[in-house]
Amino acid sequence: MCGITGFIAERFPGADALRKMTTSLLHRGPDEGDIWLDAEARAGLGHRRLSILELSPAGHQPMHSACGRYVIVFNGEIYNHLELRQEIVAAGAHPGPWLGHSDTETLLAGFVHWGIKETLVRTVGMFAIAVWDRAERRLYLARDRLGEKPLYYGWVNGAFVFGSELKALRCYPGFDNPVDRDVVSLYMQFGYVPAPYGIYRHIYKLEPGCLLSMALADAATPPSAVLFAPVRFGTLNIERYWSLSTVIDSGAQNPVTDEREAIDLLETALLQAVKLQSVADVPLGAFLSGGIDSSTIVALMQAQASRPVRTFTIGFDADGFNEADYAKAVARHLGTEHTEMYVSPRQALEVIPNLPHLYCEPFADSSQIPTFLLSKIARQHVTVALSGDAGDELFGGYNRYFWAGRVWNRLSWLPPSMRHLFGALVQQVPAGAWDMLNHGLPQKHRVSRLGDKAHKLAYRMRTVNNLDDLYRSLVTEWPADSGVVPGARPLQTLLDTRLTGSHMAAAELRMMAWDTMTYLPDDILHKVDRAAMGVSLETRVPFLDHRIAELAWRLPLHMKMRDGQGKWALRQVLYRHVPRKLIERPKAGFGVPLNQWLRGPLRDWAEALLDAQRLQQSGFLNAKLVREKWRQHLTGSHDWTSGLWAALMFQAWLSKEQG
Repeated sequence: MCGITGFIAERFPGADALRKMTTSLLHRGPDEGDIWLDAEARAGLGHRRLSILELSPAGHQPMHSACGRYVIVFNGEIYNHLELRQEIVAAGAHPGPWLGHSDTETLLAGFVHWGIKETLVRTVGMFAIAVWDRAERRLYLARDRLGEKPLYYGWVNGAFVFGSELKALRCYPGFDNPVDRDVVSLYMQFGYVPAPYGIYRHIYKLEPGCLLSMALADAATPPSAVLFAPVRFGTLNIERYWSLSTVIDSGAQNPVTDEREAIDLLETALLQAVKLQSVADVPLGAFLSGGIDSSTIVALMQAQASRPVRTFTIGFDADGFNEADYAKAVARHLGTEHTEMYVSPRQALEVIPNLPHLYCEPFADSSQIPTFLLSKIARQHVTVALSGDAGDELFGGYNRYFWAGRVWNRLSWLPPSMRHLFGALVQQVPAGAWDMLNHGLPQKHRVSRLGDKAHKLAYRMRTVNNLDDLYRSLVTEWPADSGVVPGARPLQTLLDTRLTGSHMAAAELRMMAWDTMTYLPDDILHKVDRAAMGVSLETRVPFLDHRIAELAWRLPLHMKMRDGQGKWALRQVLYRHVPRKLIERPKAGFGVPLNQWLRGPLRDWAEALLDAQRLQQSGFLNAKLVREKWRQHLTGSHDWTSGLWAALMFQAWLSKEQG
């Protein structure tokens, strides 16, 4: 894994500027780094390397194609690059010897033989790529299909700049892009900044599955806005080389109808993906929570390994937040070399001051804390870790896919005034009382953090008109019309896309599609990338082999959700390797007892950030509104943990940004 950065400038800033940008990504690539400059074209590329494949100098970047036309900096892994090499050699397109066995060299040969877009279509992997075409004086940026690797771009002080993280863009000389108030409002809605927006004006995120090209002629002129791909502005062009919408349509036209065939196809595809992603020239392991997704990945790793797989988990001494015992049981059954560590509240709290720098933009998924700690523990033993992310989105695992429809069907017949009253009554019951009720339920009917979810649902039921509205509300922390960011204008997101057609008639499928397009890349993968790269750990996600995603969308809904459970087909694969009794339990999130911490050890820290005068001086958040939510949370009458965490992470980030 690596970090990439670069620019095309109206005025050439010199080598020192590029070195500073590149050095800001040292944590992503501690092994080596270098830059490439073309002073005449006023272009530069920078690279920091975490050596995973081809540890010799033959893997050094920036790398030139054999013909000299292309220069590349690359962050990621192309898992099928040896197959691509064979095709290139068979076509007589690479007659000379290869310098080494790096996938970067394979990519360059593919660009020469097939062209850039066609090469991307042929890849299986995760990546953020920047390529300078010396013949056309054109820069190309590309991001993998489902958004595993990040890539920011934009305009700073007369230059088109890009980088793996905002840290690199902020290092460009003269950076003074203001914080975008409209995007702050989006952040407060979702707890993350959704692509293609960036927290700074004229800074954007390249959407997953997209290829951007920019000629030297338009490098200095920012457009008024860049919305969703495809985009054309002067010589700036953004196109999709892979589309989830197309995959969904194709899957509906070519479904797998036989259950045994579906399970066999899924196991074969997962075995292949895990095998490809288990190739590395450095120590490799896996995260293991004991849940369905991570257990499946580890089981298939161990089934193909000649020695025990290294697995890692962390535990917390807090009811509803600890899955370490489940992970230990699965590890024992599979025979992995398992490492677990119980994290104290003090250790977790020590992470919080580093979060604004780690994520370099406001980000409010509190599972960022255990994810960072887990990555830190794993990095002490391995350089690469496989994870089970994306199973929920692809195979129907989130609780909201089940109870959102049931709740709506039971309450939708009520007039809005009655729904409003019902929601108000639910919110009058303290969150702690709901949690006590939850403990009295049979194990299989319990819901993790029931109080928090009951209050969220009650609030949403007061404001929605249909099931799609309810879904959007469930993934929203501060509604767009809440007024939490005074003066902000509404911005369109991919959640505003209408998913229509007979194959999308089921609300559950629409939810999965929206989550895969938005929540997965902008929250889950963003969280994991920054947490892991913050300790120089590469993470790989076998479920995001795009062929797995394409197969998942060929499975009918009843092969994903059945008898009140999600991931039906995936469970059948897992049960071939792990006994059902080790897996069957209520779904739990990967989190920390943040609601308790905000009333306890984090109270003074939070109080300082949410001080009314400080909020007013910052000038972005509605001080009166935020303070009222804080008061209600402290009294225990309401659980506003997620919304308050969004405000706290913004205030902490803003202090860092302004300091």
